[in-house]
Amino acid sequence: MPAKLLLTCLLLTCTLATQAAPVKPQQAVVASAHPAATVAGLETLTQGGNAFDAAIAVAAALAVAEPYGSGLGGGGFFLLRQAGEKPIYRFLDARERAPLSAGPDLYRRNGQVQRELSLNGPLAAAIPGLPAALALLAERYGKLPLSHSLTPAMRLARDGVGIDRVYRERVEWRLAAMQNDAETARIFLDQGQLPALHGLLRQPELARTLQRLADGGHAGFYGGETARRLVEGVRAAGGIWSERDLREYRVVERQPLRFPLQGKRELISAPPPSAGGVAIAQSLAMLQQLPWQKSGDVQRSHYVTEVLRRAYRDRGLLGDPDQVRNPLEQLLDANYLQGLAKGIQLQHATPSSSLPAAPAWREGDHTTHFTVLDTEGNAVAATLSINLPFGAAFTVPGTGVLLNNEMDDFAADPKGSNVYGLAGSQANAVAAGKRPLSSMSPTFIESETELASFGTPGGSRIPSMVLLAVLDYLDGKPVAQWPATPRYHHQYLPDVIEYEPDAFSAGQRASLELRGHRLTQVNRRYGNQQVLLWHKQDGKVEAASDPRGIGRADFWPTENAKAGQ
Repeated sequence: MPAKLLLTCLLLTCTLATQAAPVKPQQAVVASAHPAATVAGLETLTQGGNAFDAAIAVAAALAVAEPYGSGLGGGGFFLLRQAGEKPIYRFLDARERAPLSAGPDLYRRNGQVQRELSLNGPLAAAIPGLPAALALLAERYGKLPLSHSLTPAMRLARDGVGIDRVYRERVEWRLAAMQNDAETARIFLDQGQLPALHGLLRQPELARTLQRLADGGHAGFYGGETARRLVEGVRAAGGIWSERDLREYRVVERQPLRFPLQGKRELISAPPPSAGGVAIAQSLAMLQQLPWQKSGDVQRSHYVTEVLRRAYRDRGLLGDPDQVRNPLEQLLDANYLQGLAKGIQLQHATPSSSLPAAPAWREGDHTTHFTVLDTEGNAVAATLSINLPFGAAFTVPGTGVLLNNEMDDFAADPKGSNVYGLAGSQANAVAAGKRPLSSMSPTFIESETELASFGTPGGSRIPSMVLLAVLDYLDGKPVAQWPATPRYHHQYLPDVIEYEPDAFSAGQRASLELRGHRLTQVNRRYGNQQVLLWHKQDGKVEAASDPRGIGRADFWPTENAKAGQ
């Protein structure tokens, strides 16, 4: 063979070697906020399911084990990665939808907005989306029948799940509202009071509702006996649901938000009606213009606070993309973001009052998140919610379905403020069939060598929590540290840094205050992040659950099982 041809062949061989397909994950992994849900996901994987089947099992099990955080009466966002030579990303918008008879004056009585109506009881509930998402996942993406993937959740609902410290804490926060609804009190309380630790929560009505979903798919929840019971129960208690509301509910498949990052990485996150993906993309883009990685702790916190201030200012411009125009092109424009970054002063906080005004808002803090990766490289990051703990504190008789209070995520009074005292937004006003704005931000960051997954509950703090975990990832810190890192938050208004008790030392707080920042310590640690990292070059998989919660990250096959292969 001529030397020139030999050299050409060698170069081609090297090129092909560097472009070789990534090594598949050595293990499948499930990280969720409740051990029973993690077990349900792994059980489904070991029985031949893929990541999408496991996501169904995890989400349904969380609906049973964490009724304070999610449920069949709620909704959520699912970010999917379909493995292949070129991965395909999909985003399932299973956000709740306002009833078709809802309007901007739904909560106005005698000219005044009655906020209690958007918080407790059936009038606070939007049309749920989670059951539709589970049916769609099984139909389009899973390998197993829906009935198979729902089996662990049905078993948990029928046989019972233990009452843990988190359950009791959430009940304490919402006890009065739960006591006001007889069915909620009967199922979730003990003689109308706080259940004992390690007691057993049984939900036989919910098990039967899950069985009808398993048997009939979408129509098994949004039609037939379940739909009839839901509409009758809601209307009897003063709500406005109709059979048409349920019959017409559909999951919307949207294009995920995709944004290039330095280091040949790409952010894949939630698009509107989530405002979270936009805020994370804007924050990372601004930080890329700043020397945050070469800065000390105080300077880094200053930079992060300032980019969050600017990103959160823009959130009030967003809403349901099916009903309002979202100016994503302008908000993610490189020149616009460079200009925002240039406005950040090295040593001084920018008062939010000095920035052009934009509407602000806040939503309930208590959702749930999980992440799944199978051995083919399929992955799911999902954030689910019923809004406040135990949602609307209203359970539809005969169904076991605890309803959400996501209607409170709308701007009930666009001309005034919401329940948190923040300014309303016309883009997020109540309207028939509309989906309320959300902060839920299931997120991937992918490159040729790695796939990382992030997500957490936490309402309006979700984007800042995901951002801090992403910065730990970009800094090369251990995976276990990503969800454990102390948290702080700024959301433009109110103009204050909220921080966990261990986030800053006394000296760091003093230095930030000298720069003009106002700080307020929150009385508890918040969030419950679930993360994973797949090293594509050797197939190694890592995952971690937030130490603030009771969640668990588990793998299959286990290291012991692998050693015996």
